[in-house]
Parts: sequence; structure tokens; C-alpha cells
Amino acid sequence: MSDTVLVPGGRDVRATLDTAASDGDASDDGPRADAVVVACPPHPQHGGHRGDERLTAVSDALTDRGIDCLRFDYGDWDEGYGESTDADNAVGWAAERYERVGLFGFSFGGTVALVAAASRPGLAGVCALAPTARLNPEVDAVAALDDLVALDVATRVLYATRDSTADWEPVVERAEALGIETRAVESDHFFVGRSGDVGEAVAKFLGARLESDS
Repeated sequence: MSDTVLVPGGRDVRATLDTAASDGDASDDGPRADAVVVACPPHPQHGGHRGDERLTAVSDALTDRGIDCLRFDYGDWDEGYGESTDADNAVGWAAERYERVGLFGFSFGGTVALVAAASRPGLAGVCALAPTARLNPEVDAVAALDDLVALDVATRVLYATRDSTADWEPVVERAEALGIETRAVESDHFFVGRSGDVGEAVAKFLGARLESDS
């Protein structure tokens, strides 16, 4: 079951909330589960949107585990600044309605997720798939990793071994130096034929941290 959500804030941000519960458990004024993952799409100027198959695969795997998923589209292009704000506003919307919130993103969205999570104490976890090193010259995913460690936010970075599209190496190198969990997937940047595997890997990591407060 899915609902359309307008994310509050100064930008036009629309989202789809995929709910885990059956129709009989749904209510009009509250969430259908205790936990949710906010999913950040890839680069909007390269066709990224909330219907991206990597995001929907993650959502399917999460809802199978009883966890809702909020997939959103960014507002008007703003060089990475507004897009980070969009993610933060989406997390804020989720935090008002759910007991536990996680973040996920793919490619540009993976970088957005890391940056947004670094300023959000209390997140259950963040998982980035094939993140780029930077959103722009001033917004750095590598630096965000240090902040995530300081905040004690459970973090995982997944990357493709044959990825020649994203500048992912600095993120993985820093993550490993900090003791952050990383995982290599035998694939290209777009994980052709591997979306289901990636969805399960993300849901397993975040699900373990969203199923309880521990």
C-alpha cells in the first residue's frame, strides 16, 4: 500500500510512503509501522526520481520486514544544498510520526543521505549505495563520515566493484579507516540485474537497527 506525501518545507518536495501493514491495519492519521526508512534518489538532472528501481527494491525488502519506506523527489535543482535540505525535511516529517527512522540513498542520493544523517542525531542508521565523494565543492560526504562516527550513527557503505561513474573510492577508503562497515558488490554503478540483491542487503542492515530501540 502506498500514499502520496507532501513534505513540509520551503521547497516543493513530494514523496511516496510505502506501508508495510495490511489495509485493515492502516489508519488515516498515523503511520502503519513503528519504523521507516527515508530513501534519497539519484541525481535529478540525470533522471533520478523516487521511482528508481534501486529505491523500489529497497522499499520492497523493507516493507516485507514490517518497515515503512518514504521515497521522495527533490525540489528544484539547487546544487546539492537544497537537496540536502529536502532529505532533512523528509527525515523531520518521518521523525514526527515514527519511533525510529533510518536513511538510505543511491549514488548522488547516497551522498545526500550521508550528509543529512551527519546533522541528525538519533537516527537508527544510514546506508549509502554507490555514493559520490561530494555534492558540490563545499558539501563533502567524506567529512560527513567523521561526524557520523562522532554521533554514533550506525553506517554502511555499499559500492560496485566495476563502478566507473561515481567517485566512490574516497568515501570507501575513509569509511574503512574509521571502522565503518563497507561491502563490495560485483556490479557496475547501476547494479544491473542486482537490484533485488542490493535491496535485501540494505534492508538487512537497516532492518536490524529499526526493529527495536536497541
